[in-house]
Amino acid sequence: MKVLLIGNGAREHILSEKIAEDAELYAVMSQNNPGIAKLAKKYWICNTENPPEVAKCVKNESIDLAFASPDAVLAAGVSDALENSGILVASPLKEAARIEWDKQFMRNLMKNYKISGSINWELAQNELEAIKAVKEIGEVALKPIGLTGGKGVKVSGDHFNTLEEGMIYVKEVLKKDGKILIEEKLEGEEFSLQVFSDGTRISPMPPVQDHKRAFEQDTGPNTGGMGSYSTGKLLPFLEQSDIYEAHKILKETIHSMKKDGRLFKGVLYGQFMATKDGVKVVEFNSRFADPESMNVLSLLQTSIVDIFLSITDAKLENAVFRDQSTVVKYLVPNGYPDKPQPDQELTINESEIKELKANLLLC
Repeated sequence: MKVLLIGNGAREHILSEKIAEDAELYAVMSQNNPGIAKLAKKYWICNTENPPEVAKCVKNESIDLAFASPDAVLAAGVSDALENSGILVASPLKEAARIEWDKQFMRNLMKNYKISGSINWELAQNELEAIKAVKEIGEVALKPIGLTGGKGVKVSGDHFNTLEEGMIYVKEVLKKDGKILIEEKLEGEEFSLQVFSDGTRISPMPPVQDHKRAFEQDTGPNTGGMGSYSTGKLLPFLEQSDIYEAHKILKETIHSMKKDGRLFKGVLYGQFMATKDGVKVVEFNSRFADPESMNVLSLLQTSIVDIFLSITDAKLENAVFRDQSTVVKYLVPNGYPDKPQPDQELTINESEIKELKANLLLC
């Protein structure tokens, strides 16, 4: 079977390893990831956010199955282009991926369908509305509506301490987007829970905790993720009831998407906060998490190709994972995330890493 993967990060590298276990891997990347290139029977370098260009790359390859991964790729409609060219696609179409690329849509979906885990929020389209919302809500998280690569949220007490400081960021976002989402600040422990979905059913993966702040003691800015860990079926701060609650929220979301005419097929990733008032939704993402995907996929025992096929058939196969702990740690360039120094050479002893029974994944 010929399986196509779109993307070139560490998340796609581990996906490539899992796909290559059971199928011929083909890859379309925006830049060369040597780890993926080594596994692929054939690969192309192009603008992965240009759907016609991606479809043109593989036009003559008789691809059987495709999976598009990064958020901006899904928002561009690459899954749609591949499906329209006759390929089975196990990643969400653009309108289903909207649950990630439009945070206003996501919050309205939760409100309209009374999905559990909702929080207080307001949409501001000017400075006066923003000031009013902050005063009404109190401690807040300020969020752009669209994609920010995990780096766009500013939170009271973490990134700003006064209304005046917060308004500097509000003005910046309003100038760029014309609107900003203002949500209540959630207090608790954050965790990620990913599920496979065929549009009706879900198959859960183990919970993971991601650490986004740069530098020791979380003193730096938000990043796309500096590392993550999992400890099997639970995390140290979770009860089984928290997992049931998160599963319930994800099921309600999948069913609401179906009712809304946006059948969600692929991987839905819920970012949750375990609070004293129960599990609350921070956000949803329409693809594998990064870096959390590396925690869970390293434990996956079921064939990823079989799972993807079952998604396209709307007969979701249950994914089985080893009940073990995992740790992911990133090596990043100096200056990351604000001003990463380009073209820094990293020397890595792959044989020693293998002796430690660890996995090296390239971004």
